[in-house]
Amino acid sequence: MNGDWFIRGRDGRLGVYLSSGDAALCRAEHGPGGSWAPPRKVGGDQKLHPVLAIGQGADRYAHLVSWRPTAPGESGLVHSAHFQPRLAALDWTSIGHPDKKGDRTGAPAVAVDAQGRAHVFVRNKATGVSMRAQKEKGGWDPWRDLKGCDVEGELEAVTGESGRVELYAAVPGALLHWRQEEPAAQPVLEEAMEATVRPGTLRALATSPESTTLFYTDDSGDVCAWRPGGKPVAVLAAAGSGPVAAVRCELDGHDCTVLAQRSASGRVAFAAYPTQQETAGAWWTESGPQLPADAVVSLAVDEDGRVAAAALSPSTGDLLVTRRKDEPGLALEAWRSV
Repeated sequence: MNGDWFIRGRDGRLGVYLSSGDAALCRAEHGPGGSWAPPRKVGGDQKLHPVLAIGQGADRYAHLVSWRPTAPGESGLVHSAHFQPRLAALDWTSIGHPDKKGDRTGAPAVAVDAQGRAHVFVRNKATGVSMRAQKEKGGWDPWRDLKGCDVEGELEAVTGESGRVELYAAVPGALLHWRQEEPAAQPVLEEAMEATVRPGTLRALATSPESTTLFYTDDSGDVCAWRPGGKPVAVLAAAGSGPVAAVRCELDGHDCTVLAQRSASGRVAFAAYPTQQETAGAWWTESGPQLPADAVVSLAVDEDGRVAAAALSPSTGDLLVTRRKDEPGLALEAWRSV
């Protein structure tokens, strides 16, 4: 899965999205802070490839993108919108292929601008990036070639506090950054930063009205933070091999960034520091039981402003959740299986 698969819906309930076999599923709380409903298929009965990208707009609607088989050796991208976890999602709608036809070219990414328009990004056969965006009054603009080459791994799409969409990608020895200069404009490749990046470790977060921050793990094993226009900063040594999850929240009256990662021990490790103040220092604290090797972690903020975490094993479908306790610091409730 690519993007924030653990989210708070428009009705305040927390929910998760997951890829399961040839379908996409959603699970959600019956009510904020309550028990969880069983998984439900979203988007209708079309058969999908096992890949899912999720993005969420300021309206808290979820946008889902996946590949589906269209003919032997060929696939196309499809999109669905989910307005509330307790409601049915829209049926999958075809949005085509960045090269008109062919097989899958890479994992998609999706971000949603201030007007609620989904922007879908995917690597193309030329190893650059293509994008297709929704029109404000329905339908989709044509596919656009955003250039770039030798793009590796998953793309990371993010919406800044300005409501404009940005994109990050890794290439051999560098990071690339695209940004919309104006709402609804085609994102422009603005910067290439020399960096060594472990594949599959990109995670971006809006961290101020002017900037987004990209987190990644470098070849030395450090989790680094990069804001375009500056230099990467090592935050702390990675707790494990996968990507970090990241969320902004208020902790004891301070604007903080919370990171989480499945650690080498198999538990979930958490760290927090004042947003955009990486030099203030951060350290990991482990929590919960040991998780399967394929477990992924995601963070959200519930309707009471508390950090919540979810750990999901794609192979078993097991889902564990926790929330911050109502006390100082980042103390968490006991993890519970739902």
